[in-house]
Amino acid sequence: MQLRYAFRLYPQPSQRLALARAFGCARVVYNDAVRAREDARRAGAAFPAAGVLSQKLITQAKRTPGRSWLGEVCAVVLQQSLRDAEAAYKNFFASLKGERKGAKTGAPRFKSRKDSRQSIRFTANARWSITDSGRLNLPKIGAVKVKWSRTLPAQPSSVTVIKDAAGRYFASFVIDTDPAVDAARMPDTDQSVGIDLGLTHFAVLSDGTKIDSPRFLRRAEKKLKRAQRELSRKQKGSKNREKARLKVARAHAKVADARREFHHQLSTRLIRENQAIGVEDLAVKALARTRLAKSVHDAGWAQFVAMLEYKAVRYGRALVKIGRFEPTSQTCSACGVKGGPKPLHIREWTCPACGTVHDRDHNAAKNVKTAAGLAVAACGAQVGPGLVPAQREETGSHGFPPAPRAA
Repeated sequence: MQLRYAFRLYPQPSQRLALARAFGCARVVYNDAVRAREDARRAGAAFPAAGVLSQKLITQAKRTPGRSWLGEVCAVVLQQSLRDAEAAYKNFFASLKGERKGAKTGAPRFKSRKDSRQSIRFTANARWSITDSGRLNLPKIGAVKVKWSRTLPAQPSSVTVIKDAAGRYFASFVIDTDPAVDAARMPDTDQSVGIDLGLTHFAVLSDGTKIDSPRFLRRAEKKLKRAQRELSRKQKGSKNREKARLKVARAHAKVADARREFHHQLSTRLIRENQAIGVEDLAVKALARTRLAKSVHDAGWAQFVAMLEYKAVRYGRALVKIGRFEPTSQTCSACGVKGGPKPLHIREWTCPACGTVHDRDHNAAKNVKTAAGLAVAACGAQVGPGLVPAQREETGSHGFPPAPRAA
């Protein structure tokens, strides 16, 4: 499967200017492609093919006075921007026809230089490389300092340079992993576990383990409010407002990074210790429209389950999702009698049939494990998720490792 390894970049001032130029050129080519296709749609003509757009918007545009500056950046960056526009239209049409899973995808829109996130992509044709000193050498940008945390397991097929809302730069490498090597990294185990996700405790396991909710957003709320208040008082368009905006973005990025790191550590631990994991398929979007919305977003259940999903595929584990309407909180895990719905403030209850006293969350985790086990036995084989797209894995380190990065 494919994975993404992301590392922090520290470009010099001249390299920041070169990256800004590349971001701008890629954005212009993308917008020109969207405009060309929108003009064709209004005229009732067929959409121009990707090869025609490449010839017109890149090759010929470089020879005109108005677009001559496109030659100042790597041509691969511009070609990849056209591919992004092509993929956006394919996803849009597939969504209209019902061929694409998930929420409906809107038509491609123009990009703005004020967008919070900007990126460019270099493929192998760009001849980028990693130097012996551990720097990322990019064409027409130079050797950029990278903060490595691990050695790349294989030769990357491409690298994407990203600038986020907080003004940080990242290099995201796409790696094709070896399933046999990944499976050998995890110890053999026959353990299985059911997980009940919640707000009082982030997760309660079927073996009785309770994992407290870190509540990163709640803990940083006071600082975030102060930074947002300072931003609202700055004049629009001023440099001080841009400084205040960066301060707010960095505060939010710190919360998001801490939450992601917590999810990574917990999901890796569960995958390492268990061969099969059962979890509820929660309706996160619906829960995020209730009075508990802020706490639901702060927990980040969807991100955590997505990590469990792709790590289970990578390391040969089984992840079973049970239906969201399964009465895990109403059923006695000892005798199986359904005791009826219970308000959230009831944390313990006694089974009317067998008299067993249950902790609400622990009982739900046991029922999740039972339901997941039944789902596995129903087809006689392990139930696991399908192929998962490449995931962004945030990494950080100190200094450069002595060995070259690519295997």
